[in-house]
Amino acid sequence: MKEIIDLAKGLQPWLVETRRRLHRHPELAWEEVETSRFVEEELRKLGIETKKVAKTGVIGILGSGGRVVALRADMDALPIQEENEVPYRSEVPGKMHACGHDAHVAMLLGAARILARIRPKGTVKFIFQPAEEGGLGGKRMAESGELDDVEAFFGIHVWAHLESGKIGIRGGPLWASADAYHIAVKGKGGHGAMPHRTVDPISVLVSIFEESQRIITREVSPLEPLVITVGKVEAGTTWNVIPGEAHMWGTIRAFTQETRDYAVRRLGEIAEAVARAHRAEATFELTMEPIPPTVNDEGLARMAKEALSPYLEVVEAPRELVAEDFSFYSRIAPALFILLGIRNEEKGIVYPHHHPRFNVDEDVLWMGSATHAILAKRFLES
Repeated sequence: MKEIIDLAKGLQPWLVETRRRLHRHPELAWEEVETSRFVEEELRKLGIETKKVAKTGVIGILGSGGRVVALRADMDALPIQEENEVPYRSEVPGKMHACGHDAHVAMLLGAARILARIRPKGTVKFIFQPAEEGGLGGKRMAESGELDDVEAFFGIHVWAHLESGKIGIRGGPLWASADAYHIAVKGKGGHGAMPHRTVDPISVLVSIFEESQRIITREVSPLEPLVITVGKVEAGTTWNVIPGEAHMWGTIRAFTQETRDYAVRRLGEIAEAVARAHRAEATFELTMEPIPPTVNDEGLARMAKEALSPYLEVVEAPRELVAEDFSFYSRIAPALFILLGIRNEEKGIVYPHHHPRFNVDEDVLWMGSATHAILAKRFLES
């Protein structure tokens, strides 16, 4: 494994250059045409077979026979105007790598360089996935059939809430499920000065929100994290009219599928019942395909800690109620999602993901490549 560490450190200048190239040319979900072309070219230079999957996705295949392990990076950017004043800032107006996927691609390409050189026994599949940001690209890749023989999946996410250079590993639930919902309340509009002659849908909507929070505090165990958030509300057109309809949109997050299913069912029941009690009508619908929770395999987590601890600083990864479509790969085989800390206050790298001033401490890029390569070799040769 020391050889891998040395090779990764030697790749550091190339990793920085590659990450910056990708950062300057961000592409949104399902638009990663140039990114995937670049990835294919780099893999072919190494003699790695490539396959196009799920429109703009790429799978690289190194070796044959033996055990099969997969390493994953996502490629898409976000519709955000970058505010960083750096030489490599985005050259595409309104688009930015504000979640670190440029670093993910660079680190996995670095791992491909290392593994192509040391040639571990078995087969490595390099997954360059499109559309993680709301496009469910992970689901499309997982359902392609090209990964059905994989015995273990590993993924890395640079993490702005973890000190730079630390490797966060946690067995069990790491990140949450994600659902998006819409509740529409139909009442009876009228004059703002005569509420008794109306059925005020705004009042009903407020009651539905208040009751929804009791699912968290009175129906689910206090030991089981659950979030039911409202992110958008629409009602009315002016100040002195009670509208006929009101709408709210939000998200539900949970660490277990059981809690998620319960919360979704109860929110729908509460919306309809509260509206009926106030002489109104309500409809509840999910507005996106759900993302399951990211649950790390305990055995892979132990193996990763043992393999990485002699060379890198490994800490317990913090749990968060964010979501990741890496979770779809665990439907095929055991999976482990790892966090790589990039927060560096001395460099001013303190902004969260999806912020227009988000940035990556590039000094840690070699660590991501090393982590991928060490875990692949350890799994294949164990």
